[in-house]
Amino acid sequence: MSEKIDFAALNSSAIAQFRANAGQIDTLLGIPIWYPILLLTSVGAKSGKTRVNPLIYHTDGDRLIVFGSRHGAPTHPDWYYNLVAHPEVTVEVGTEVWAVTAQTAVGPERDRLWADAVAKYPFLAELQAETTRQFPVVILQRHQEGPPSAPN
Repeated sequence: MSEKIDFAALNSSAIAQFRANAGQIDTLLGIPIWYPILLLTSVGAKSGKTRVNPLIYHTDGDRLIVFGSRHGAPTHPDWYYNLVAHPEVTVEVGTEVWAVTAQTAVGPERDRLWADAVAKYPFLAELQAETTRQFPVVILQRHQEGPPSAPN
């Protein structure tokens, strides 16, 4: 990673744009955004506080797939540890909110999901090349208890 990124400021800007524009984000750090973003609301693994993170996502059938890239940083993002500790979370996609269960993909399924994502978003492979850790690939499986709700 060539420069330090202020993740708190980046996330705050993305969340504000997302919620003000029905789930659309035009630019971040002056860069046009052409890939889909969801908002993940989780509980802090250590703090127990509610955390919201904007994440690039990919779909696999009815599942949402997210990646712990942290822009190529040497450590996993905090949101990943939150999901490991508390896998019952919510996601906002557009103007809808779903309850989901998070599970880290492993083995051949992880490899397939990663290959699909890299084919669609080649920059993920570039970020992966910046670090020796393997990015977590997380499956967000929607609950089937009914329709999504409106975001807060």
